[in-house]
Amino acid sequence: MSPAGRPSGRLGVGIVGAGHVGPILGAALAAAGHAIVGISAVSEVSRDRADAILPGVPILSVQDIVERSELVLLAVPDDQLDDLVSGLAATKAWQAGQLVVHTSPGHGLSVLDPARAAGAIPIAIHPALLFTGTTIDLVRLREAYCAVTAPGPVLPIGQALVVEMGAEPVVVADADRAKYAEAVETATTFSAAIVSQSVGILRELGLDEPGRVIAPLVRSAMDRALGTADGSLGPGTIEMPSFDDDGPLT
Repeated sequence: MSPAGRPSGRLGVGIVGAGHVGPILGAALAAAGHAIVGISAVSEVSRDRADAILPGVPILSVQDIVERSELVLLAVPDDQLDDLVSGLAATKAWQAGQLVVHTSPGHGLSVLDPARAAGAIPIAIHPALLFTGTTIDLVRLREAYCAVTAPGPVLPIGQALVVEMGAEPVVVADADRAKYAEAVETATTFSAAIVSQSVGILRELGLDEPGRVIAPLVRSAMDRALGTADGSLGPGTIEMPSFDDDGPLT
C-alpha cells in the first residue's frame, strides 16, 4: 500500500492553482483513483471553482500542498511558473522522488530544474484544449491530446497520467516546446480573431445571435481544414459551398 492506505499506483495529488485548468485535471485524476490532498486558491472566484469541481478537497497553502503531495500539479500562468518553482526551492519544499508536473505549453523541463536539483521528478504536460473551468471540460478532455515532455526513463509515467485523465498523449521533445507553443498560440489566436470578425459583421447586419448562426459553419470549416491538413480528405483547397435552388451543390 502507498501512503495513507492508498492502493499501489495511486498517488496523493496536490494542485497549485485553481484557475480553469487545475481543478479540471485534478477531477480527472481523482476519477482515475488518485487522491487529491489539496488545492491552492486565492480569489473568491477560484475558491468557488475549486469547491464546485473538487467538493470536499481542502484549500491549502502552496507550501502545505508541496509538503503533503506525491505528485504536485503546477497549473499557473506561464509568467508565474519560474518564480514559483524557484521560491519553493528556496524554502526547501521540494522532496526527492516527488513528481512535479507543470501545464505550460511553452516551458519545457528547465523551468523545473530547482525542483529537480532537490530530487523531484520533472514532467511537462500541456492539454491542447481551451478550458472553460467547468465540468464540460472533463468531457472535452476525453477527445483532447496532451503534449508530454519528460526525461526518457520518466516519459511512460507522464504518458500514463495523460491516459488516466482520459486524453491521448503525444510526445514533444524538450527542445521543441517553443515551436509547440507557437503552434498552439497561432491556432487559438487566429481562430478567435477570425470568429470575432465574422460575428461582428453579422451583428452589423442586425442578426440577434450571430454566434449561433455561424457556429455550424465554423465547426465544419475547421473539420475540413484539419482533414485537408492531415491528408485524410486528400489534397486540395478549402472552397466555399455553392448553392442552387435546391440547396448546396458541394
